[in-house]
Parts: sequence; structure tokens; C-alpha cells
Amino acid sequence: MLKAKSIHKSYGQLQILKGVDLEVKRGEIVTIVGASGAGKSSLLNILGTLDRPDSGQLYINDIELSGLNNKHLSDFRNRKIGFIFQFHHLLAEFTAIENVCIPAFIAGVSKSDAERKAKELLDLLGLSERMSHKPNQLSGGEQQRVAVARALINNPALIFADEPSGNLDSVNALELHELFIKLRKDFNQTFVIVTHNEDLANLSDRTVTMKDGLIVQ
Repeated sequence: MLKAKSIHKSYGQLQILKGVDLEVKRGEIVTIVGASGAGKSSLLNILGTLDRPDSGQLYINDIELSGLNNKHLSDFRNRKIGFIFQFHHLLAEFTAIENVCIPAFIAGVSKSDAERKAKELLDLLGLSERMSHKPNQLSGGEQQRVAVARALINNPALIFADEPSGNLDSVNALELHELFIKLRKDFNQTFVIVTHNEDLANLSDRTVTMKDGLIVQ
């Protein structure tokens, strides 16, 4: 599903990633752990094509991504990759269902088809009664589940999550972690998750530890 080979990244004179190799299988939940500054989020941004490496190769579904120009890379990201962040990044002026539909609209899906899929996802995530609510009318856990639905709307090959439960209380964090397990079970969804949460790391299929810009375990 995903293969990263010898990924290097520097910002100015600061070397962040020093030759990272990582493979992820379809349907696998992989967590990336390590101290702050280890390079976890920088690696996730590169794996998710939000940033480009200085050198190295990245393959998703056997497509080598370094050769794609910005437009083709943006299209690939929209259709094949879903993102969940610590702060949900929902648009305040739009309702839950409108927020979920946005990536589908960008992909050229019709309004009726996007709304049908968004309703299915929000219903699956227990938000059928909250579709017309705006983010400030939703709890933190509900907002994050809307963000999960948004990540799923285009049937992505991979979902990348950066501290997805970092802004939630323990109850909502556990519900979110169990949701990831359910999505993998029901849809064979693949997750790569950066986290400091030991419970989430323990629930994953595999935990990768980073230190000083390298995978050490």
C-alpha cells in the first residue's frame, strides 16, 4: 500500500529526517511514536504528500509520487488520501454535512451524490441527528467524528492522522480509537497515525518508534 525509501528532509541547516524507510500493508493500522522533535509529523506530512522530501522515494498503490507535478499531486491527494488532525479544522460557517462534502465537491462529485455519501458516513458515525449543526454546536468528540467522515468521503486508499485524539478527553479518545478499529474491520481501511497516546499505540497492529529523524524500532 505504502512504501517510503530513504526519505530525507531538512529545513535550512536543520536535518529533520535522515533516511527513513517505512512500508505499510493494506488494512494495517500503524502508529508512529517518539519524543517531540523526533520527526514524526514531518514524516507524516511527506507520506501524506502535504510536503515533498529533499530526496528519497514514496510509493502509494505502486505509484511513485515524486514525478507528479503539483496539480496531479493535489488531485491524487484529494482522491486517495484522507487526513485527520488534532484540531479538526472544520469550517465554522458550514454545517457538519457541508464540511464532510467539501473534498467530494473538489473531486467533482455531484451535490446529490456527495450529500448521499456524507449522510451515510455521518449516520455510521452516530451523527445522524447532528448533520445540520455547525461546529460550534458540536462537542469535541462530535467535531472529530465529522472530521473522520470528511476524511472518508472519497474512499481514500490511506488515512493519515496526526495526534487525532490529542484534543479529546479520555472517553472521547477511546471512542475515536475504537472507531479506527471498526473502520479497518468493516472497510479494510489503512491508517498511519502519529500519537503520544499509549492506548492508541497499543490498539494498533504495529508501532514504529522514531528518534532523531530515524526509525529506530
